[in-house]
Amino acid sequence: MTAVPNDAPARSEPQGARRGGPRWARPALPGLLAATGLLYVWGLGASGWANPYYSAAVQAATESWTAFFFGASDAAGAITVDKTPAALWPMALSARIFGLSSWSILVPQALMGVATVAVVYATVRRRFPAWAALVAGAAMALTPVAVLMFRFNNPDALLVLLLTVAAYCVVRAQERGATRWLVLAGAALGWAFLAKMLQAFLVLPGFALVYLLTAPVTLRRRLWQLMLAGAALAASAGWWLLIVALVPAGSRPYIGGSQTNSVLELALGYNGIGRLNGANYGGLGNTDQQAGWLRLFDTELGGQVSWLLPAALILLAAGLWATRRAPRTDPARAAFGVWGTWLLVTGLIFSLMRGIFHAYYTVALAPAVAALVGMGAAVLWRRRREPAAAVTLAVAAAVTGWWAWVLLGRTPGWNAWLGPVALAAALVLAGAILAARVLPARFLALAGALAVVVSLAGPAAYALDTAASPHTGAIPSAGPAMGGGFGGMRAVGPRDGFGGPRDGRPAGPPQGMGRGGGFGGMGGGGGLLNATTPSAELTALLQRGAAGHTWAAATVGSNNAAGYQLASGEPVMAVGGFNGTDPAPTLERFQRYVAAGEIHYFLGGGMGMGRGGAVEGGSDEAARIAEWVRQNFAARTVGGVTVYDLSTGESPAATA
Repeated sequence: MTAVPNDAPARSEPQGARRGGPRWARPALPGLLAATGLLYVWGLGASGWANPYYSAAVQAATESWTAFFFGASDAAGAITVDKTPAALWPMALSARIFGLSSWSILVPQALMGVATVAVVYATVRRRFPAWAALVAGAAMALTPVAVLMFRFNNPDALLVLLLTVAAYCVVRAQERGATRWLVLAGAALGWAFLAKMLQAFLVLPGFALVYLLTAPVTLRRRLWQLMLAGAALAASAGWWLLIVALVPAGSRPYIGGSQTNSVLELALGYNGIGRLNGANYGGLGNTDQQAGWLRLFDTELGGQVSWLLPAALILLAAGLWATRRAPRTDPARAAFGVWGTWLLVTGLIFSLMRGIFHAYYTVALAPAVAALVGMGAAVLWRRRREPAAAVTLAVAAAVTGWWAWVLLGRTPGWNAWLGPVALAAALVLAGAILAARVLPARFLALAGALAVVVSLAGPAAYALDTAASPHTGAIPSAGPAMGGGFGGMRAVGPRDGFGGPRDGRPAGPPQGMGRGGGFGGMGGGGGLLNATTPSAELTALLQRGAAGHTWAAATVGSNNAAGYQLASGEPVMAVGGFNGTDPAPTLERFQRYVAAGEIHYFLGGGMGMGRGGAVEGGSDEAARIAEWVRQNFAARTVGGVTVYDLSTGESPAATA
């Protein structure tokens, strides 16, 4: 390949070359997707219910279309999960078709991961060589937190897929100023909102700005197109919100995570402003004090997503510099803008937000990091005989090797040899790239290919460890355990999962609940972050006592309820929602339920609730309910859990 003059813009690959491509490109993409599918699906059942909070909602959705539509935690529809329900729908449909099991819940998530890799590849391939698209796809597939979340049942899998689809649509729209593609991008972002609310809109300002500045049509048309895309976004995000607003509160489940039974409050408060500034919504305020400019590189987050982050930032800057003289409408530079704004805006917000933040949120950065690495490498490789390009590529390779050495050094007892090898190999290959002017073309191509392999070695090792380890609980983490943590990082029981349905019920609970724990309480039960694993005796009691009652039992907290519900297959009311701090139900409503015989048992323990006292930023109704039950009904212990039979009337001793 001939050298490009220093002042010439890095142009996109010709359309003819892109459509034809090298012979190896056609089988390479199916191979990449097949390998990704194998990585994401192999041994998937070992994680059991994964996050029982969402698995219980899926179980409810298989029994009630009302619970399906609203995302209720139980089939009787007491309260919803604390997110919009779109992410539950693919899993619930799968469970309805194939029966409720770990596999039917998690396989749709894995398929979304394969689809995300395919879309990343397709987006990069629009304007860059096939090898660059393959590098981007492989980087996406091997990002440890992506392996984690596409093998898990949190909403992030659907969110990331839809954000990636939106990026693809914006890139397609920008090429020729196509209204249809821009409207599709808006629709994808609207559906992403229904997966995980306001996090979907972090990419929106960058996407809109890039299109406004670079689309090859008049300014008036660009503004009109953006208005249409905004309308599509509002329609795709708003139809569900409108229906919820129109349905009377008494005819639908309570909106979990809100204090006023409002979806808008949930979106703007608990899942919105509260995440940014740490404001106290729903009883959980600023629980994360690690905000800072380097948060993405710290001990908790570094191994999740940052392996290629330094290289992505270097290559983003290099790509924008190389295309600085290109026309305003240059598609390659616009592609850097789409992915670059995604990475910078989302990365900065994740770094500086002071509210509730978990390491697995960083999966939303993975597509941008992967795409920028592939595109930036392609732009510089085309100019590799130039000193500036060779130095930049060498620096990116060396920094990636050094950072892998740092990250691998944080787990010294786990494959200690890999870090030094990755660093040494990266430095050698960086030296080879620096000698690009004097090295034969084949040798240089080999050095470039090896540099890609070495750069992916660290994340690949973490990815394989993640896929080989069961993960359960509310806060999973990718890669080898580093100690500490809080919440269900990995399952600690046997790795064999469980199979399909049995007599219309789940085949059994997962074998291990997760390292760490929630806020434990007295009388058994799980906690804020982990579900309980009830004994066979208690499970049988719930199943026998379900007939004639709307709820087999009630207990404080959604994770407590999820464990009992998944084990028994019967509706269990989650008093107070996820945190136990939602005013759902109120004590007065709960008393009416009991008087009408709608709740059979109350299960004590978990989260230390029911001891009285208001919760700052949240409701104390759960505590009042637990205290009322304790004072008015006789208790017994079943399988280590305190059980109150609400169908027997008030305890004579309590009445006296």
